[in-house]
Amino acid sequence: MGKLFVRKPLSLLLSEADNSEKGLKRTLSAGSLIALGIGAIIGAGLFVRTATAAGQHAGSAVTISFIIAAVGCAFAGLCYAEFASMIPIAGSAYTYSYATLGELVAWIIGWDLVLEYALGAATVAISWSEYLNKLCVSLFNFSIPYQWCHSPLQSSADGVSGIINLPAVLILFLLSMLLIRGIQQSAVVNAIIVIVKVAIVILFICLGWKFINPANHTPYLIPADAGTISMGGDKLLDYGKFWNHGWGGVVSGAGVVFFAFIGFDAVSTAAQETKNPKKAMPIGILVSLVICTVLYILFSHVMTGVAPYKDFVTAGSEASVAYTIDTYMPGYHWLSLFVTIAILAGFSSVILVMLLGQTRVFFSMAKDGLVPPVFAKLHPKFRTPYKSQWLFFAFVSVFAAFLPESIVGDMTSIGTLFAFILVCIGIIVMRKRNPEIPRAFKTPWVPLVPILGAFVCLLMVVGLGLPNWLRLIGWLIIGFFIYFGYSVKHSKARKL
Repeated sequence: MGKLFVRKPLSLLLSEADNSEKGLKRTLSAGSLIALGIGAIIGAGLFVRTATAAGQHAGSAVTISFIIAAVGCAFAGLCYAEFASMIPIAGSAYTYSYATLGELVAWIIGWDLVLEYALGAATVAISWSEYLNKLCVSLFNFSIPYQWCHSPLQSSADGVSGIINLPAVLILFLLSMLLIRGIQQSAVVNAIIVIVKVAIVILFICLGWKFINPANHTPYLIPADAGTISMGGDKLLDYGKFWNHGWGGVVSGAGVVFFAFIGFDAVSTAAQETKNPKKAMPIGILVSLVICTVLYILFSHVMTGVAPYKDFVTAGSEASVAYTIDTYMPGYHWLSLFVTIAILAGFSSVILVMLLGQTRVFFSMAKDGLVPPVFAKLHPKFRTPYKSQWLFFAFVSVFAAFLPESIVGDMTSIGTLFAFILVCIGIIVMRKRNPEIPRAFKTPWVPLVPILGAFVCLLMVVGLGLPNWLRLIGWLIIGFFIYFGYSVKHSKARKL
């Protein structure tokens, strides 16, 4: 039993860090971290999950859902920052857990991160497909046939059933090819994408404000007697259920919009490259979260004020931002077109980062012997994990091609929240077990902050509902079969 919780020695982790690409100069300031955080946070979640949360759970009170999600991220982010300053090496929460909570927990986290990165890429690819279709209609008056850009679980208002989401598979293929060739985005390109994404949000807020209809914000929370809505075929959305109205809906909505904050932990990974991390890390994490949360609240306030929340269940469920502009903001079709093109570019960069992050985690796991060595196999010319990239392309494509965004997106959120909970617990364990290890940044008010972080994240997990818990449990059971069938026999930490 003790072998299940064998820990990877910190001395070994730190020696790997010294020999890795993480041995970089401390050049980042607090301002640089804030810019990094904003660029990582504002992405697909805002432009897609806002409408889902408002339409199905929170209504106009999706603004409060964003606040709850941001609070959970702030607490978890402070815990991430301490780990990153103490163990500056690839692998994220997987590596942190291996050093603190043992191999079994590390495996659970590593396996769970597939839900964050791989299924996150699938979620964004599905959304990319929706906005591509919108662009085709706007520019060429051509619509991709419904059956070739939707999941078999979806049906149109005309009764057409989806077969496969081909555009989602196409963008995954193209970006996988780029990653295999080792093409890296320059800082200039990334900066342009960040500016464009922020500009979209600010433009929509400023121009859409005058189109707000106060009646759409009354009542602010969805009432229990809001009725039911057809969601295609015989499937109905019942607002009378606890998680679909009132404060229950707000909490459930927080779990849904949490997807919009995925990526904020990228700030914590830069601890080793930050000047004065003890001061700069909390500033970078908290200020970037505050700025993005304010933008998110204003964005969702305008969106639910311009369009009734029930629209986001039916006609406005796809490409919701463009739908809102085209339907309720006459004279601003140019903005809809600009938003669509910019979102497609932004989505592409998000998918690229998620696919890259997934192979990076499995590269670390393969080096530790927990997954087959094929995931650490590098291309002889490009020096990239090309076999791993192809395997994950095939895996992610199955989800993007045959499942709707709502299912895949919620699985991404619940998987990431579960990882955050374990990271918060890990900080408490590490303070007790290894108080002597140097920390460039320390999480304040331990154990209060980690406990609050774990609690808020757990609250959002509960709000995502039983079907998502069952999917998470099923996913973890599959992971246990792999761990006990393969990993325990090949683990390098067990042989030390």
